[in-house]
Amino acid sequence: MSLSPESLLLLQPFAEAFTRPMFCHMRTLVYGTLLASGRRTVAAALRAIGRGDERHFTTYHRVLNRAVWSPFHLSRILLGLLVIAFLAPDAPLILLIDGTLERRWGRRIAYKGRFHDAVRSQSGHVVTSEGIHWVCLMLLVSVPWCRRHWALPVISVPTLTPATSAKLGKRHRTTTQAAQLLIWLVRRWFPEREIVLVGDGGFAATSLGHTCRRLRVRFVSRLLLTAQLYDPVPPQPQGKPGVKPKKGPRQPKLTQRVKDTATAWLSQEITWYAGQQLKMDLITGVALWHRDGEDPLPIRWVLLRDPSGKRSPFALFCTDPTVPMLQIVAWYVSRWNIEVTFEEVRAHLGLETQRQWSTLAIARTTPCPARDCLASWCSWPMLCILTICQHAKLPGIPKPNPPLSMRWP
Repeated sequence: MSLSPESLLLLQPFAEAFTRPMFCHMRTLVYGTLLASGRRTVAAALRAIGRGDERHFTTYHRVLNRAVWSPFHLSRILLGLLVIAFLAPDAPLILLIDGTLERRWGRRIAYKGRFHDAVRSQSGHVVTSEGIHWVCLMLLVSVPWCRRHWALPVISVPTLTPATSAKLGKRHRTTTQAAQLLIWLVRRWFPEREIVLVGDGGFAATSLGHTCRRLRVRFVSRLLLTAQLYDPVPPQPQGKPGVKPKKGPRQPKLTQRVKDTATAWLSQEITWYAGQQLKMDLITGVALWHRDGEDPLPIRWVLLRDPSGKRSPFALFCTDPTVPMLQIVAWYVSRWNIEVTFEEVRAHLGLETQRQWSTLAIARTTPCPARDCLASWCSWPMLCILTICQHAKLPGIPKPNPPLSMRWP
C-alpha cells in the first residue's frame, strides 16, 4: 500500500527523534492504526495496511519494546506544532489535566495496581478496579468546524500505587507530584508563554499551587468548602520579637457563608457544560489557603450556589488573585472537554484494546492516555492529531525539499 506525499508530510517533523529504519517502521504502524478497526495491536495495524503476511513482523514490535527513543522529545515537537497551528502568538496555553484508568489484567503487567474507578463509582458506592492509572495533560484549542473546544492530549505519565513503586524499586510519586513534573516540563519548553492549568478536585493541593506560582502558571481547581482560609498578614510593629506570622486572622469557612443569610450574592448567568446558560449566585474573595505543614497559598476563591437548589454549592480557586471570578468559572467549565475526549476514545479509538506485556511497550502504546501522542503509534491522541491536520490542512508543518523518500533530515 502506497501513501500520498501529503500524508507523509504529517509525520515529517517527528523524524529527527528516530533513526531512518525506525522511522519507516513507526510510520507504517501509525498509518496502519489509522486504518484499523477494533483492537489496536501490531498485527491489526499491519493487516490494515496490507502487510498481514509480513515475515519480519517482529521488527515492528521492537519499535515499541526495545528501540531507543525519547517519548518526551516527541511530546515537545507535538506541542510546538499544536501551538503554531491552533494558537495566536500571544494566546495563553490552556492546559487541562486529569487522570484516567486503563483496565488491564495479567501478572506480567508491572504498572498494574488497584485504583479508584470513577466511571463505575456512584455517590455512596466506591468501586475499585485493576489497571494502570495515567495522568494526562491536554491542550485546549478551538477548531473552526466545531462549536465546542477540543482537548488534544500532549503528554501522559503513569502513576503507581505505593506497593507497586516499592516492588519496582522506584520512587513513589503521587498524582499531584506527577502533575508538578508535567507542568515544570511544559514551562521549560515554553519559558515566556502564559500558561493556565485547570484540574479537578483531585489536583487541588497547596503543593501544586506553590509550584505553579513559582513557574508563573495560573492554576484553577475546585476548593473544599471546609478549607482553612485566612486574611493576609497585617502590618507588624517594627522591632517586634518572635516568629514572623505567615497568615492573618481566620476567615469564615465557605460552608458558613452559604448558610449565612447576610451573604451578598451576585446573580449572574454563566455558560455551563454543553454550552447551556445557567443562572447562578456567586461570591468571591481573596484569602490565604492554609494546610498544616505547608506555607499559606494566596488564592482567589469563588463560591457558587444554584438558586433552584438542584445543584449543591461548590467553590473554585485560582492561584492568581487578580483574575476575575467569571474568568475562573469559564476556565473550570472548559475542563469538561477532557472528559469528552476520554469518552470518545473509548467509543471510537480502541481504548483498552492493546495487548502488549512488555513494560516499555505498555508505557509507549497504552491508548488511554498513551505516554506521548506520536510515540505511541496506537494511541488515540496521535489519531486525533493526524486526523485534524489531514482534514484541516493546518499550517506549521514544514514541507521537506526534496521529498522525504529522497532525503533524510
